[in-house]
Amino acid sequence: MSARIDTNPCPVPAWLPGGHAQTLYGALCAQHPTLHFVRERVDTPDGDFVDLDWCAPRLNPNRHPDGQASPHVSGLVGTAARRWIEDADWAALAGDGPALVLFHGLEGNSLSPYMQAIAHDFRAAGWVVAAAHFRGCSGVPNRMARAYYSGDSAEIDFVIGHVRARLPAAALHAAGISLGGNALLKLLGESGDTPHGLRAAAAVSVPMDLATCGRRLSDTAWGRQLYSRYFLRSMRRKIFDKAREFPGSVDVSRTQSMRTLREFDDLYTAPMHGYLNALDYWTRAASLPLLRSIRTPTLALNARNDPLVPEASLPGSRDASGDVLLHQPAQGGHAGFVTGMFPGSLHWLPARLLRFFGQGR
Repeated sequence: MSARIDTNPCPVPAWLPGGHAQTLYGALCAQHPTLHFVRERVDTPDGDFVDLDWCAPRLNPNRHPDGQASPHVSGLVGTAARRWIEDADWAALAGDGPALVLFHGLEGNSLSPYMQAIAHDFRAAGWVVAAAHFRGCSGVPNRMARAYYSGDSAEIDFVIGHVRARLPAAALHAAGISLGGNALLKLLGESGDTPHGLRAAAAVSVPMDLATCGRRLSDTAWGRQLYSRYFLRSMRRKIFDKAREFPGSVDVSRTQSMRTLREFDDLYTAPMHGYLNALDYWTRAASLPLLRSIRTPTLALNARNDPLVPEASLPGSRDASGDVLLHQPAQGGHAGFVTGMFPGSLHWLPARLLRFFGQGR
């Protein structure tokens, strides 16, 4: 059975035309609520850690479970988390209600506008939300020379499994944005079943054909000068830190000349995570070939004017299983989906996810 295709529009306002404008405005200017979290640090089987930021209707980030006020913990300043989770906090998260594990995109975190908007609206709807950080993205360097990458389905599996252990009775869902969405789709395709009892999943603005998307970002002038420059600003700094902590792990002399994501992936991502080069990484880590194996009800939402994900690279109905709904509106940009009168809001995306999780359409 083939995937269903939905082309219903995202009502992007006329004052925000074009994929670039919708992407950049959504990331930098659109209004969104400010949400604070309670943070949990989880040790990984290989000796590293990941940070999960939790929110829920009965979880107060500004007070301890005993009701005493909690000042912003100094080690969490600069993040969306206000304090560390305590054993007594789990009572506020227990139950059989709906819960969402949320994965960010490249160089994102729980402060990212799309993460804030989704977590806020799901919490307001009564959900428990665990906003997961990939290694090195929570404001604290991870312990190992490796970091994170688009094909790391094992990390997604570990995090969802941990949340399931914390919330054994919950109606568990997962959503990933961009890079996080690709790794989530890859897990769903590889599992051949519904991992950890997930009720449903969603992947937003995902570069499922990583090679085509990587070339778009590396071989176009605006890809190099605009988006790659933005991402490389923080990624280059992390490489310097890795090189100091793990001498010989990275050829630091080459980092000065890096101008594209292909060069970054050739230098660091691919060899550090078991790939030959950027092209090998992009090819083997892509989720597109696995969409037909997905057995979990899944929404794949991609705007057709996404400047980072060419329309020609998007899957058709025969490229995915009948458990996948391909929603491909004409407008929305990359993880933007701004709607409403000026100055606009980011509420359309969480509302779309809530509708799919509630009704399957």
